[in-house]
Amino acid sequence: MLHEKHSICLCVNVTDSDDDLDAHSLRVVKAISDTGSITAAAHALGYSQPAVSQQLRRLERRAGTPIVERVGRGVRLTEAGRVLARHAAVVTTALEAAAGDLAELRGLRAGRVRIAAFPSASSTVVPRVIAAVTARRPGVSISFVEAEPPEAIVAVREDRADIALTYSYPGDRRELDLAANGLSVRTVGGDDTVLVLPVDHPAATGPIDLSRLADERWIAGCPQCRGHLLEACARAGFVPDIAFETDNYIAVENLVAQGVGVAILPRMAVASFPLLSGIAAPRLPDAEARTLHVVTARGAERVPAVGVAIEVIDEVLAEYPPAPTFASASARPRRACRTWVSSAPSCSTGRTPGTTAESSSSASKTPTPRATARRATSSSSTRCGG
Repeated sequence: MLHEKHSICLCVNVTDSDDDLDAHSLRVVKAISDTGSITAAAHALGYSQPAVSQQLRRLERRAGTPIVERVGRGVRLTEAGRVLARHAAVVTTALEAAAGDLAELRGLRAGRVRIAAFPSASSTVVPRVIAAVTARRPGVSISFVEAEPPEAIVAVREDRADIALTYSYPGDRRELDLAANGLSVRTVGGDDTVLVLPVDHPAATGPIDLSRLADERWIAGCPQCRGHLLEACARAGFVPDIAFETDNYIAVENLVAQGVGVAILPRMAVASFPLLSGIAAPRLPDAEARTLHVVTARGAERVPAVGVAIEVIDEVLAEYPPAPTFASASARPRRACRTWVSSAPSCSTGRTPGTTAESSSSASKTPTPRATARRATSSSSTRCGG
């Protein structure tokens, strides 16, 4: 039997032509765009400030036009600089994909994946995703930031996140496609919406008919959830009397429990905690469910760490528990979480993202999957809807 050896050779030709751009220069421009100063960009890249300034001068000579301009004590990108910054995210993704492919050829199991997800996913789906990715790829470093869909998509576009887990309500898809223009958008599941009302309300049992609630006072939440409420009620033939507005899920439940209003919430927000005493949450028709999406840079799924995270998201959403359609009759509000949930429920607000968590496989710092999930969600607020 003949055995034949095969070798793989990767050849990269780098020239010093004054007209050539290089990935390093693009990273410098992008870092200045992200941080707002040369000093901060140098710190983010791990370089000295003079080294970054020298790189900028070299790039400006090659481009034949200024890349930054002085503004007071700081700098900002010129139009040419902004053009380069926009291309930098695509170039970085392609390079990471190439590096990932080479790592797979070498049999390595390392890399990173940065996830941005809406608040109610941070207390339900994200902990399971982090735990599963950590178990499947112990060498992968995972970071997570809580962000509403618009901010999460911007984070992917600006290369501050690899994966944005987002959602859209019926009729919102066009806005999603516009926001994610040039990126990859993939539908990964759905999330039912439920009607939250007192357990003794006549509409709490039997087929759901929103028109029976036309005379009720309503509780509205985040902008996207409020928009869905208005559209759902319009389909039922009335304009809701929105008497209260809060994006705090527990506040919504307490208002409903006191009999002062009714609301519509996504399943993920309600599933985070057991319902408070005296509340029912019947599921609305499938036509009122929201759709869940994964948004990435085009080709990002070829980066091994990103690819496995997307696979895990698919698996977790496929196993997601059904919507709670029961009525809670406990004497006191319960604060215990459901099985795998380790934090408060949350929702859409349109606020600046602020909840972060990271996990790494370093021997001295590796959190257990349980600890990782808890850290990823423990500072999420009780915001509803998103």
